[in-house]
Formats: sequence, C-alpha cells, structure tokens
Amino acid sequence: MVAALSWAARLKAGLARTREVLNTPVSGLFARKRIDESAYEALETALLQADCGVEATQALLASLRKQKLEDGEALKRALKEALLGLLAPLERKLDVTATRPFVIMMAGVNGSGKTTSIGKLAKWLQSQGRSVLLAAGDTFRAAAREQLVVWGERNAIPVISQASGDPGAVVFDALGAARARGTDVVIADTAGRLPTQLHLMEEIRKVKRVAAKAQAGAPHEVLLVLDANTGQNALAQVKAFDDALGLTGLILTKLDGTAKGGVVCAIARQKPIALLFVGVGEAIDDLRPFVARDFVEALIG
Repeated sequence: MVAALSWAARLKAGLARTREVLNTPVSGLFARKRIDESAYEALETALLQADCGVEATQALLASLRKQKLEDGEALKRALKEALLGLLAPLERKLDVTATRPFVIMMAGVNGSGKTTSIGKLAKWLQSQGRSVLLAAGDTFRAAAREQLVVWGERNAIPVISQASGDPGAVVFDALGAARARGTDVVIADTAGRLPTQLHLMEEIRKVKRVAAKAQAGAPHEVLLVLDANTGQNALAQVKAFDDALGLTGLILTKLDGTAKGGVVCAIARQKPIALLFVGVGEAIDDLRPFVARDFVEALIG
C-alpha cells in the first residue's frame, strides 16, 4: 500500500507547473556560476510566465538587483527570501471564536470550486472542534444545492436549503437555525457569478445585508474562492468582488500541477487580501491554511 503524501509533498505537486517555469532548463538560472543582466532578464521572463504579474515581477527584480548576487545558488536563496517577504503579509489564521454563530459568506464565479471548498472548509472547522451549519444560498442552480447537501451528508453537517426562492431568505433561516442549535459557524454559499453581471452582484450584496440584519456584525468573513488556473483573471476577480462586497479573505483552489500559482504574487502586490486557504486536490482534506514559507518552498523547490 502506497503511503499517503504529506501536505508539503501535495503542495509541491500542485505547484509543479510554476516551479517548472521558474526553474526552466533553458535559462538554467540557479545553476549559473555568475549572475549578470541576462540572468535577470531570464528571471523576469520566467516570473511573468508564472503569472506573477508586472508589478510584483519588477518589485522582486529590484530587490534582487540591490543584493549584488554572485551565482545561481545565491540568486535562488535571495529569490526565496524576496518571495517570502512579498507573500508573508497574506498569511492570516481564520479565527471563528469571536461570536456564535460566526458567519462566513462565500463568493466566486461559476467553476471556481466554491461549493467544493465550502465542504472542505466545513471539514477543516470540524477538525478544529467547531460545529458547522451550511446555508445553500445558491438558489439558481439546483446542482449547487444538491452538491452542498452531499458535502453536508459526508461531514454529518446540517444544510439549510430551499427548492427555489430568495437566497437572502435561505441565509436568514440558516442563521435562525444556528442560533437555536447553538452552532459555532455558519457557512453561506452564494450563486456563482461574473463580476460583469451587475444585477447579480447587487443580489449578492443583498445577501450580505440580510445576514447583517439577522446577526449582529454578520457576515464576519467574506471569502472569495479563486481557481488557480485562471491566471491574471484571478486578480481581476479579487478587485471586482472586493469593490462589491469588501472581501476579508481568499481561498485559492485547484493547485493541481497544471496551475500557475504565481498569481498569488500579483495579488500580494496589487490587492493584498489575506489568503486563508489553498486547495490542491479533490479529497476532503486537501484544503489547508496558507503558510507563506511552505508555499515558497513548494514554488521554488
């Protein structure tokens, strides 16, 4: 029987594509005996190809150039430290102890892995000793409700849903049920939507307002789920959803070996909202808190 991979190994596998780009054999950056301008040009190309974005790439290169690095090994060490300095501010632990029920509102475009991430987050919260209730606020897609119910059954977690109707009403009912049951955390799903669909973005704002009326200070976290395969489009989603909802955190999913995880650098530089969790697969325990140093080690190798 093959032993299960450690979290570090799974994260490293999930970032394989990005690592391949950054360690490209064409430039052989980290094997160079001398670092000159051509090395920085090669690194600039690699960072851009890894979806790090122009601003983050320029900031990283400026930091490296100041250090007068002599060889590829020194460049590798310095790049790791520069990346850590860039990404460390995104690291924040999710704390749900401030109130009960603690309300987490989840947003994201269709196909981002939002509903799956809710199930995984619920499981993680259970592992922390918290009771959880799910609100199936995506009333536009029957499949989304059904998927959430399956995750609820898998984790033995109650799911409040309606066959149709107003998503705000579902969230309102869920918060009432959570108070009656003494539940620690409510995770509210919302319909997947594109930021350009202004009427739908207004509706998700309505859900947020309803939550605030049903529970003081709710939602206490507004999290956006991002698909790591969407590259720089992920940054555009962060900006649009933050403008509409006031995001408090991010979840990056689908780091499956083909994704270019450098977009985290672009987010850190241009829209530094906390990255609470990263997901590397379909298993229920494949969502873990973001740790900047672990991410950098998996990114560079």
